Amino acid sequence: MKRLGIIGHPLSHSISPEFHQAALDHHEIKADFYRWEIKEDELSSFFKTIQDANFLGASVTIPYKEKCLDFLGKVTDSAKLIGAVNCIVNENNQLIGYNTDGSGFIRALKTKHGFNPQSKKVLLIGAGGAAKAIAYSLLKENIDQLTIANRTVARGDKLAETLKSIAPKINSIKLERESLIEPLSDVDLIVNTTSIGMKNGPAPEHSPIPEDLIPRNAMINDIVYNPIETPLIKAAKIKKAPTIGGLDMLVYQGVEAFELWTNKHAPETIMYDAAQKALGL
Repeated sequence: MKRLGIIGHPLSHSISPEFHQAALDHHEIKADFYRWEIKEDELSSFFKTIQDANFLGASVTIPYKEKCLDFLGKVTDSAKLIGAVNCIVNENNQLIGYNTDGSGFIRALKTKHGFNPQSKKVLLIGAGGAAKAIAYSLLKENIDQLTIANRTVARGDKLAETLKSIAPKINSIKLERESLIEPLSDVDLIVNTTSIGMKNGPAPEHSPIPEDLIPRNAMINDIVYNPIETPLIKAAKIKKAPTIGGLDMLVYQGVEAFELWTNKHAPETIMYDAAQKALGL
């Protein structure tokens, strides 16, 4: 029996096993998808034990997206630049690291919602790992302008500087009302990559953007998927702005990973339905 799984700690919240197993079963692939909840001091021995012909690959989540780089035989150029891996593929017993967070985000944006980011102005909220992956992929789509808004300006500046080798039209601002007014006056896509609005997070009742500043003609995308309707999404709907919830990116980064592991077309609808069911929707 072939093996796949998700590596992280903790993993009780993860719904990846449910939607990946649904995809494997759909294609009648004889494989099981596991939760590999391991401690940091167990990483080295874990990677040694999984490297065999029955191991197809793994998803990687917090807190090991950066730490697992040390245990891989090869890492794609994009994952190197992003500095994080969320997908491992076993190719002839060599473990290869990919990052499908950004590509999954773009795929959901274009195929599920018909939004082409080319030549668009984007406001990206946050400067962490997810923000870096999404920013990289957006720049590859030839967006017109990227503004990074982060509470810690130095971190936003660092991300902007890292990405200027890809595209020069990047600037960084502080995540505060006064600084947001100008970029929000002319923007096509707003993406929240922070934990603001996340259930059990530091600010579950808050939106990263004041409701009165949300433009109704911009696409509002919040990558937080629990709750499905975050305070930002709720506020955007009140303003009648188009919205995209976080479940889309979660499923579509999995879609991209599934296709890397199996070389088969991912059953997107089946995976999405399984994800919704796992969340009790």
